[in-house]
Amino acid sequence: MKNLGPIMMDVSGLTLTEIEKTQLIKPGIGGVILFSRNFESMEQIKSLIKDIRQINKDLLIATDHEGGRVQRFKQGFTHLPAMAKLGELYDQNPQQAIKKAFSCGFVLAYELLDIGVDFSFAPVLDLDHGNSCVIGDRAFHSSPTVVVELAGCLIQGMHQAGMKCVGKHFPGHGFVVADSHLDLPIDNRSMDDLLPDIAPFKNLTNHGLDALMPAHVVYPQVDDKPAGFSAKWIKDILQGQLKFKGVIFSDDLSMQGAHFIEDIADRVSASLDSGCDMALICNHPELVAQVIDKDWGVNAKLQLMQGFYGFKSDKISHQQHLAIIRDLL
Repeated sequence: MKNLGPIMMDVSGLTLTEIEKTQLIKPGIGGVILFSRNFESMEQIKSLIKDIRQINKDLLIATDHEGGRVQRFKQGFTHLPAMAKLGELYDQNPQQAIKKAFSCGFVLAYELLDIGVDFSFAPVLDLDHGNSCVIGDRAFHSSPTVVVELAGCLIQGMHQAGMKCVGKHFPGHGFVVADSHLDLPIDNRSMDDLLPDIAPFKNLTNHGLDALMPAHVVYPQVDDKPAGFSAKWIKDILQGQLKFKGVIFSDDLSMQGAHFIEDIADRVSASLDSGCDMALICNHPELVAQVIDKDWGVNAKLQLMQGFYGFKSDKISHQQHLAIIRDLL
């Protein structure tokens, strides 16, 4: 596998357009993220992924597949529970919740790898502060300790199936009310008050966390830039203090939380300069067109995210893990 360019783009529909076919071979493009609009059936999504790989076999292919309300592919896939269900079960029966978290991770990864997707942007490591409509039941729990335990088991299940994980949204998106898709949230807490939110990222660093995604949230008592554009958050705190050595993906640079930098090329530059390894541009092909011919270099770290697609941990294991989580579905 060759070193990859640092931009992840999306595609518009169920099949590739002629323009997209030319874009996918550009040196700056290293990955494709798939959405619900790209899915009609199991046969169709396999065909789309096959076409992408025929054009550029090295590209990373990803999707948002967390369970609950964030799962792009439905028909033919297990509709996994929102992670808050595992947190609720943990409060009643911790051992059962831990077992089911592992199985959720296995099923999630197995079913995506089976169609050729390298990885999912999961799990959510944000704490449930009861404030955020965009996070809400995507979070496992309000306790950092419980999040670490459940997310750690989910990650182990993903690894068992052959998939890497992406924890999000560092250093924590669960406290702010505003949705960074629509606004630029501000979290005015001090670093001391942020430590519980940081704890899941800290504790899972070097314990299974392959990659992470910073939040489009400003924490002004630490830095005046959103975390995904902040060298202080990424280079000084995450990589320097927490010793995180994995891959760092920006959140979508077309989201409103990224618009404090007007020009998309400047946005990509700021994201990469701050320490991100790959910059996502979604839902706006005109923005991709503005940056696709620039020389963004390549990044060897991105190879680490390739999944064992086509890897069969035997279907019996999948069925066994599916049986374990059946009562949650």
